[in-house]
Amino acid sequence: MSETAKLILDGKEYDLPVITGSMGEKGIDISSLRSTTGHITLDDGYGNTGSCQSDVTFIDGEQGILRYRGYPIEQIAENSSFIEAAYLVIFGKLPKQDERDNFAQALADNAPLHQSMMKHFDGYGSNGQPMAVLSAMVNSLTAYDPHVMHPADESDVFNAAATLMSKVRTIAAASHKTTIGEPIVYPRPDLKYVENFLHMMFSTPYHDYEPTPEVVRALNMFLVLHADHEQNCSTSTVRMVASSKANMFASASAGISALWGPLHGGANVAVIEMLQKIYDEGLDPAVFMDEVKDKETGRKLMGFGHRVYKNFDPRATILKGAAFDMLEKMNIDDPLLDVALKLEEVALKDDYFVERKLYPNVDFYSGIILRAIGIPLDMFTVMFAIGRMPGWIANWKEVHEDPKSRIYRPRQIYTGDVENTWIPRNERS
Repeated sequence: MSETAKLILDGKEYDLPVITGSMGEKGIDISSLRSTTGHITLDDGYGNTGSCQSDVTFIDGEQGILRYRGYPIEQIAENSSFIEAAYLVIFGKLPKQDERDNFAQALADNAPLHQSMMKHFDGYGSNGQPMAVLSAMVNSLTAYDPHVMHPADESDVFNAAATLMSKVRTIAAASHKTTIGEPIVYPRPDLKYVENFLHMMFSTPYHDYEPTPEVVRALNMFLVLHADHEQNCSTSTVRMVASSKANMFASASAGISALWGPLHGGANVAVIEMLQKIYDEGLDPAVFMDEVKDKETGRKLMGFGHRVYKNFDPRATILKGAAFDMLEKMNIDDPLLDVALKLEEVALKDDYFVERKLYPNVDFYSGIILRAIGIPLDMFTVMFAIGRMPGWIANWKEVHEDPKSRIYRPRQIYTGDVENTWIPRNERS
């Protein structure tokens, strides 16, 4: 007999089904609540509402667990490239060698942009916001690849996914080049995913950028760890748009716009801005941390703690190793990195931060890595978007392939005026 929850309203009892996930998490199915009781639930911000059932990612914030398709993030980070992790997230299984090769080849083949599309970058100028450019250009891709509008079979979905994942980094690098007034660098088919992006970002007509293995490893790790993170703001936005039967590119464009918000994708930017402020003011990091503990000062500590992870962020533990390995090998002399390391040292030893589980999170180390590589601050959130693209595609795919899927339509509790009477303009006070 299936488990139910009992709801009593106006003296009448209702049995609501209890849904149990594969990891034992439980939710009360209220999909028929309004039709049977005339009531709806109110959950501002959806903090206690499950919007879907998904096979993609599992998170246990209390235990510090993150798994893609059941595989622990620690194993994926140690053994997989971003391409393999993306294939796993999107298609639901670890690829065999020929499957991985085919996917990698599709990414290489789809890297170039249509030549007429390159003209769009001229319209943004040096003040164009990279995230605005990225969102608009991703949406524009449908004009150059009309077959992605309504994929008919798995092959079409595969090609659309490869096109989107490949071209997003080309668009990102081209927008950066346009902003700084340098010629756009074309992708090279002989380079791997991460190396090709770095080539397009930092090469010039007179010099090819050649990244060190440590830089490639660190950036690859950054992308792997950002590939998906359950139903966050941008991913749930992608599903919302996808539920209207919008195509993959339009849905991803909406996800980019959601990610643009400083409360979501801008966290690693806030970390660097905090470090810069500490340095500019000549503050001792230990003194800054003391001021953080004193709420009267208004000092805010960015990049520590996490809304979901209550003990530690497993991604931060992994990314920390890649970050320090890269910094050591590159022998970088950056005063902001010195500030960051001091903040970390204080937080890990101070009982105030330890007791409150305020450990460095993934945004703390990702900000350090991106800065050390030379990624400009206004491109940080773009990097997040490139990494999150597999998760957005996977969630779009789930909605698209679900025969029971219907358009998302949240309800509301209206709190405005009951009824007003229209007044002619000349009689309004």
